[in-house]
This record gives sequence, C-alpha cells and structure tokens, in this order.
Amino acid sequence: MHALSKPSLWLVLLASAGLGACGLMPDMPHLGMMGMDGPPEVAQAQLQPTQGNQTAGTVKFTKRGDDTLVEINLSHLSPGVHGFHVHEKGDCSSPDGLSAGGHFNPAGQQHGSQDGPHHQGDLGNVTAGEDGMVNLNIHVHNLAISGDDGVVGRAVIVHAAPDDLKTQPTGNAGKRLACGTIVHS
Repeated sequence: MHALSKPSLWLVLLASAGLGACGLMPDMPHLGMMGMDGPPEVAQAQLQPTQGNQTAGTVKFTKRGDDTLVEINLSHLSPGVHGFHVHEKGDCSSPDGLSAGGHFNPAGQQHGSQDGPHHQGDLGNVTAGEDGMVNLNIHVHNLAISGDDGVVGRAVIVHAAPDDLKTQPTGNAGKRLACGTIVHS
C-alpha cells in the first residue's frame, strides 16, 4: 500500500463524495478558499434590536486563508438599503447601540468601500426586500477573525439608512437598528 499525496487524496475524496455532498461552500470565489490547512475559523453574532426597533438576525464569519465569507440573515428591516458595519467594541448594552463605539478601524484608514481605502469594519450596505429580510453572502479579503485586528469581541451594527461610502467617519448611515457581539463559534 502506498501513501497518497495531499492533492491526490483531496481529488479522490472530491471524486468519491461529490462537491455538493461534502459540505463545501459553493459560493466561495475560488478553490483557494477550501484550503488544506484544517478547518476554517468561524465566528458569529446574534443581532438584537436596539430600543424601539425590531431588526434582528445572525451574521456568520468563516475565514479560510485571506478570504472571509460573511453570511448575513436579518429580518424586520424597512425595505431598501441599510449600512452594515463591524464596530470597535463588542458592547451592545446601551438602548441606542452607541456603546459599540465607532467603526472598527485598527489601521486608521478613512471610511470607504471595499474597493479602496476603508475601515476594516466597513462592510458596505445590505438591501432588505419588500418582506424586510436580508439573506446575503459577501466575500471580504483580509478580514481577520481573531487577534488584535480581528472581529471577535467587536459588534455588528445594522443602520437605518444607506452608507454613502464617503462621509467621514460613518458613511452617514443613521441610527443603529440592531447590534450583536461577535464571538467564536
């Protein structure tokens, strides 16, 4: 009996199990996300409404290599576009969500979009359908899960208005509708 190399073993496993049956994330942008260095790092936040609001949901972060899949599932939003960010503190104790602080920005960047300079916590916008729901997966490059520059221990915030991706330092996204502390899964 001879040992298979990691790539050969991987191909045998894929061929015998089938990509869909082995639980791989089919919406990952490239095969490099699958990695062979063990399981992905995973964290999540359970969002609760701020005072006077009903928005709630879950956000899951799955990191493989340099890429992170962010799975967003929200409900009870007004139809339309809403700012969506990671904020610096994992404190959702204040009724208005302000205890979560500003956008998570360990590198001291200007606020912006993923296409240019931006806060690490600038994740852009989500769009709620007529039913008030958001079910969206986004891919973010170089978003750390753990460590000093990681999102664990920070908060996810959903805002009332769209992030204009330029107004400093917040994107003019309005009040905070929901807040959830990010923890390892």
